[in-house]
Parts: sequence; structure tokens; C-alpha cells
Amino acid sequence: MTASKIERGFTLLEMAVVLVIVGLMLGGLLVPLSAQMDQKNYTETKQELTEIRNALLGFAILYGRLPCPTTTTDPANAAYGIEDASCSGAPAAEGYLPWKTLGVSEVDSWGTKRKVTADPWTGYWRYRVDRNFSNQAILPSLTTSFSADALMVQDSAGNALLSTAERPVAIVFSTGKDKTANGENADFEASNGLYQSDTLSATFDDVLVFISRPILMNRLVESGKLPQ
Repeated sequence: MTASKIERGFTLLEMAVVLVIVGLMLGGLLVPLSAQMDQKNYTETKQELTEIRNALLGFAILYGRLPCPTTTTDPANAAYGIEDASCSGAPAAEGYLPWKTLGVSEVDSWGTKRKVTADPWTGYWRYRVDRNFSNQAILPSLTTSFSADALMVQDSAGNALLSTAERPVAIVFSTGKDKTANGENADFEASNGLYQSDTLSATFDDVLVFISRPILMNRLVESGKLPQ
């Protein structure tokens, strides 16, 4: 038998085996890459939240109060992304961070910028502030107390992260990879001031930061907005 007669290509079975092996190899590579991308997005979002917290404190130093949320829904409106003129009504509702007012990012690492009113608020920073610390007519002082709908942050076990005597005065959070508010953060009706900050899990991937009353007062005193 000549050499030309014994030469042959791969059989269909051999090709199938090769494709399965290649698929398994690619799958093994894609999972770590996906995990790396998730970690990158979380890291960037946490960094952005740190910048947002600093911007909120900077705003307070400039104006003696915290900004109101933005609730304007039309991207073509000049007030879109700008703090509302007032948020001193009772109770104070949750809105979105006034990113233009603060000069920070519009959305988190999973967000999509809105173009028309009908677009969903995917990845926009959720923001809520105690109305007593954002009143443009009556600026907060060292004796300012919490409003009737005072805020509180707890973990999944129900442990409060701050004492009831010194609650948060502002809360900002990202809805994370699943783009949905989880745990207590999903229950954001105006009468509920309870929020959740926790370790990442299969059912909770929100990333939250807050400003406590002592921190705000300290910054206002240091800046000379309030007497020592």
C-alpha cells in the first residue's frame, strides 16, 4: 500500500473530540475573565462612591447643607441631573444623586445613560438625604436633630451600623451587577428610612456608602460653617 493511500484526514468523531476539548479550555478561561471583570466593576464602583461621598461633603462645606436628590426624568430638561429646588417636605423620598450638581459620574460601572424620558434608570446612583440637613431655608446647626423619617443602615442580620443617636444624614448606593436594589434597599418607599449595607452574596450585591451626622458636623465646623 502506497503512502498516499494510508494518508487520511480527521474523522468526524475525532473532530468532535477536539472541539469538545477546545470548548472546555475556552470555558475554563472565560470564567476567570468574567470574575475579573466583575471584580473590576465593583472596585471602580466603590472608588466612585468614595468620590461621591467626598463631593457631598465638599458641597456641604461650600453651602452649609447637603444637596437634595434629583427627580427630573426628562434628559432634555435643563434641570436633569441637578438637585431639586427643595426636599424639605415630609416625608423625604428617595431620588437619584444630583450628579451634575456634584460633578461626579452619572452612572455606576453597570449603568446605561438615559437619552429619553422612557429609558430606565439602570445603574444610576440612588440617593436619600435627611430633609433637616438639606433645607436651603434653614441651614443645619450643631443642634439640628433628625427628621421624623430619619435614616438607618443595617446588615442582613438586622444589626444597626450606627447608633440611633447618630444616624446617617445621607445615603448613596449602587444597585450592583444585577441592577436591582436588594434587601432593605428594595423597600424604598418614602415612609421607610431603613437601608442595608452588607457583604456581597448571591442575593445581595448593592454597594452603599453613607454620611453620619458626626462626620457632617465635623466637616462644617472645620470649614468654619459652624461655630466650634
